[in-house]
Amino acid sequence: MKIEIRKLEKRDSRADFSSGDIEIDRFFIKFAGQNQFKHKIGNTYLAVDSSSQNILGYATVTSSSMNIEALELSEFKKFPNYPLPVLRIARLGVDKRYQSQGVGGKLLKKMLYLAIELEELVGCVGVFVDAKDDAVDFYKKYAFEIAPVVDGEFPTRPIQTVMYLSMKTIHKILK
Repeated sequence: MKIEIRKLEKRDSRADFSSGDIEIDRFFIKFAGQNQFKHKIGNTYLAVDSSSQNILGYATVTSSSMNIEALELSEFKKFPNYPLPVLRIARLGVDKRYQSQGVGGKLLKKMLYLAIELEELVGCVGVFVDAKDDAVDFYKKYAFEIAPVVDGEFPTRPIQTVMYLSMKTIHKILK
């Protein structure tokens, strides 16, 4: 199977997607299209089988910022003390029929290439993700590190692990 990564299109049917995580599925089925086409607050990229166009997985990204005062990251100490631009991976899910076949890794690499494009176009100091507990090891395989967040937790949401990858590390990975 040849995997193609492309942006979500209005014609794409998302109803049959099932990752095994109800929150990941609900977001993709109900909100990914609204966020991309109506509100324009994030874009979703699909991993599809290039011959059948079956959706294998997706990643939704948005622009974001981080305040270095809220983090204790030596890699960012050289930057000025105001919010810095980052690419945030809002969601990443793989249909359970295609898990453990490299789909998530291909989606993640595409998001890292997007960060490089952002760095050149408008500025970007890294990629951040709010990883669910069962995804922390996946991101660690790609050199993401746990960010020591000082504040900003939402008591009404499940606690997730904030992880980051600096542009310096992204350039090393993608060489």
